[in-house]
Amino acid sequence: MQSSHAATVVDVAFDDPNLIADAGLVPVIALAERIGLPDLVAEHLAIAGAANSAGANPVAKVMSLVAGMVAGADSIEDIDRLRQTGNDVLFDQVRAPSTLGTFLRSFTHGHVQQLNQVLRDSLVALVQAVNLLPGAQQVVFVDIDSSHRQVYGYAKQGAANGRLKGKKTLHPLLGIVSTPLARPVVAGVRLRKGKSADVRGAARFLAETLAVVRRIAPTATIVVRADSKFYTADVAATAARYNAHVSLTTGANPSVNTAIATIPETAWTAIHYPQAFVDSDTGELISDAEVAELPYVAFTGRPKKLQVTGRLIVRRVKRLNPDTAAGQDALFDAWRHHAVFVTTGFEMLQAEGQHRDHAIIEQTIADAAASALAHLPSGVFTANAAWTVLWAIAHNLTRAAGTLASTFHARATTATIRAHLINVPARTARSARRVTLHLPAGWPWQAAWEGLHAAVHRPAKATA
Repeated sequence: MQSSHAATVVDVAFDDPNLIADAGLVPVIALAERIGLPDLVAEHLAIAGAANSAGANPVAKVMSLVAGMVAGADSIEDIDRLRQTGNDVLFDQVRAPSTLGTFLRSFTHGHVQQLNQVLRDSLVALVQAVNLLPGAQQVVFVDIDSSHRQVYGYAKQGAANGRLKGKKTLHPLLGIVSTPLARPVVAGVRLRKGKSADVRGAARFLAETLAVVRRIAPTATIVVRADSKFYTADVAATAARYNAHVSLTTGANPSVNTAIATIPETAWTAIHYPQAFVDSDTGELISDAEVAELPYVAFTGRPKKLQVTGRLIVRRVKRLNPDTAAGQDALFDAWRHHAVFVTTGFEMLQAEGQHRDHAIIEQTIADAAASALAHLPSGVFTANAAWTVLWAIAHNLTRAAGTLASTFHARATTATIRAHLINVPARTARSARRVTLHLPAGWPWQAAWEGLHAAVHRPAKATA
């Protein structure tokens, strides 16, 4: 690609009042209104104060923030992209970044919890309106994990040097929901201080997440997947209260090591993975391994009521350079073992493959890092906590838009959905009481965009 030779000089003028940059917001905001997102905000979010206070008209402010995030905003200032002249024809009550920053800083912990209720209720409404989780009445996977988001400056409340050495972070905990046929959506997110332990608050957070999943899929088989940070009796007990199963990496501990040592050589099943995956312990690619299973009672050091009966599914891989002399291989010297505690009834290889799919949560974390959670923009912790929940609402709306657009976009990343469907320039033209959006001729994803638009806009009622 190169500059056109047809013109030697390119002049620039920002003077067209009828152009908009993000035409995809038209169907996305219509979808948000169809599922009742503004009504949910009005019902649950109550920030007391006078009419001219920071908390006045929270609906307009939340909708402005969510729309900006859908369009790709990763800072409060980026919301200003909604205030271009052409958008006045299509959207009302867009708020300025300064107003939105003041609004977010007025949040308390209680207000963040109210916003979390909006997230949960809006997800239920989205699933009812859009086939966002196909197959959810059979099997649903709930993945929980934490992430560290680097922050800058000395005035960030709660920021600390955590897992990222030498870097100040805040520490969100995520709960996502998926099916074998669907990309994940966010059912819960909680921002924590940078030095918070990974498992801090996990049991209560999982309870909130499972409660909304049971509203979506009351009779489904639910499998909670997590890595060894969440291998605790409290997490397993919480899952059991919601009639959910667990698939938890155990990590290495004496009880697990003793159990693995009892597995006879004849019990191991060789397996070849067509798509090699990265070993979480070494970073090496794994394509061949051996798998075995045995009955196991977890958390035997806890009271009887917290002990859980299930299975250990163990994958072992040969070490590339074992430090043992010939003929003196010891069990834990010659092999690397990866044990998973499961309570599901799925057969061994299926359960082992399902647990490896827990890595899908990394895609959601990557989507977050490529959008609104690229930064946590405020110095106030509760403002950043609210920003994180708003990202989750915007993420789910974006995923729903992709699902309505095409089968390809139903599984695309949110960055791809924004590039193809949201950040599309258009010219507005008004005639009588209708507005026409003139989008680029030859747009490669025209059919998908038109499919999204048709899905969320009902035909106008005939007038007498």
